[in-house]
Amino acid sequence: MTMLLICPSARSGVPFLSQHVPLANVPLLGQSLLEYWLSALSFQGVRKSIVLAHDQPDVVAEVVGAGQRWGMDVKVITESRELTAAEALLKYALNLDPIPRPDAIAVLDHFPGAPGRPLFTSYQNLFQAVRAWLPSALTADRVGFSEAQVGVWLGCHSQVSPLARLIAPCWIGQHVFIGAGATVGPGAIVEDGCFIEPGAELVESWVGSDTFVGQFAKIDGSLAWGNLLINWQTNSKTEVADPFLLCALRRFGHGRSPNWLKKLSELYARNKGEVGLLWKHLLLHKEG
Repeated sequence: MTMLLICPSARSGVPFLSQHVPLANVPLLGQSLLEYWLSALSFQGVRKSIVLAHDQPDVVAEVVGAGQRWGMDVKVITESRELTAAEALLKYALNLDPIPRPDAIAVLDHFPGAPGRPLFTSYQNLFQAVRAWLPSALTADRVGFSEAQVGVWLGCHSQVSPLARLIAPCWIGQHVFIGAGATVGPGAIVEDGCFIEPGAELVESWVGSDTFVGQFAKIDGSLAWGNLLINWQTNSKTEVADPFLLCALRRFGHGRSPNWLKKLSELYARNKGEVGLLWKHLLLHKEG
């Protein structure tokens, strides 16, 4: 069977997400939506997929390659706009053997097997869908993660102070640093490459990749990506001006921000007891 996967273009309900990467590539618990779908299809025995991409198809293709990672033959085709499922079936059915069935076409706007939880209609639906996906994110083919305790998932190369509080359910990605006295959870998601300073608090919130959260930050019911804070319940957003409360450690699509060494030296004065771990974490992540 050949599967047609339609990558979503920008959605008005979550405008921030598609500003830098296509929605199919946004990191959701450390892995893109497209990767979750290809993994699920591989387990179902699908050996050929066609990915239709309108928004930044070259970026989509970088993730997919030729599909070898999933034991599949995957081809990315550039479209002039996002097709509907009916349009995709009409356009490609006669060129494929076997002809794809209607149920072999999917718009990637939800996790595989979870059509009742749309991702991109609003920030509230996005957070709730990602939070509900927590137990399913650690698929059989995914390495580098473990359930450190019931309902607490932890990525490799992450350093969590024994004095930090991890309250289930929560997800901590790879190359994450969490300082002493920090509280993560319940319902907290920390993506890869984040630095959570001692004393920070995260509750029912989602911290985007490579984000610094300062010791005085109390984030509740929000999405924190770089210096942008979005309340997923009210849809209100604000840009935090103080980089020692909230900021990006890495520019989207680029290397680590040039001021990260300056920030590290200033953090040294505030966290001398943990500076060795801090250096090790950031330098290893920089090299990786």
